[in-house]
Amino acid sequence: MSRIITILAALVFSGAAFAQAWPAKPVRVIVPFAAGGSLDFVTRMLSDRLSQELGQPFIVENRTGANGNIGAEYVAKQPADGYVLLSSADALTSSPHLYKLGYDAIKDLMPIVQYTRQPLVLAVHPSLGVATVAELIVAAKAKPGIGYATSGAGSGQHIAGEWLAQIAGIKLTHVPYKGGGQAIGDLVGGQVQVASLGSTPVMPHYKAGKVKIIAQSTETRASSLPEVPTYQESGMRGLILDQWLGLFAPAGTPPQIVQQLNASVARILAEPSVRERLAPQGLDAVGGTPEQFASLYRSDYEKYGRLVKELNIKIE
Repeated sequence: MSRIITILAALVFSGAAFAQAWPAKPVRVIVPFAAGGSLDFVTRMLSDRLSQELGQPFIVENRTGANGNIGAEYVAKQPADGYVLLSSADALTSSPHLYKLGYDAIKDLMPIVQYTRQPLVLAVHPSLGVATVAELIVAAKAKPGIGYATSGAGSGQHIAGEWLAQIAGIKLTHVPYKGGGQAIGDLVGGQVQVASLGSTPVMPHYKAGKVKIIAQSTETRASSLPEVPTYQESGMRGLILDQWLGLFAPAGTPPQIVQQLNASVARILAEPSVRERLAPQGLDAVGGTPEQFASLYRSDYEKYGRLVKELNIKIE
């Protein structure tokens, strides 16, 4: 009996000591997409604040490729000690239905906190000469195979593009990039004339008149884009998708670390100054509990599994 008490006391002491010690060294935050997109923007902003709040550097590292799978797998296989985290988008829930992964997206990663939600937007280069979804459909029927850019194959952006093509009865050619920053660069430059992207990389160029946004994927118009119709308003019935961003850790990360990160990020997201920085990018701050984020994560995993089958999406 005394031995059991000694063991329990040691476990309690070590757990408390671990909680107090974390973070005792720099924390690496892996972003599985290239710099310049919404995920990179939000991650760097929050990491700067977490560095100040928790007293250790939160270092952002971009590990790109395979629609975020390279970075996600890397984190999933790291020690569950809170020193390597994953900052990802909802592509994490669609990829398992399209790629052969070296990790289990449900079992090997632990949702910590949802950062934001935003609409996916359909943007076009002015040279295409269209200002509405109806006009894009006419152009695509006259010239089948118009290319549309996304931040990666298998992403929600890709699924939205294929869903649009299916409902409208048109042929579009998917042009995947390694992040929203690269995709918007080619859209602005006219190398590609259509893009299905998160709103963040598109907004500055839209406001500057360099590109047009002709549709958004949320059920109702986002407050940052009140003048842009939804896909449903444009006749694409049922086409509703939200893009979210959030923080994950390897499964088995101590609950005290998860709760500490959740509380810190939620507190930062609740600040008016942070929300003011997010709003012009088309991003709504969320926060919430790990349990709420885990529920959304599993729900979207199931939803994208269904859409991948229905739309017959495959990775070439």
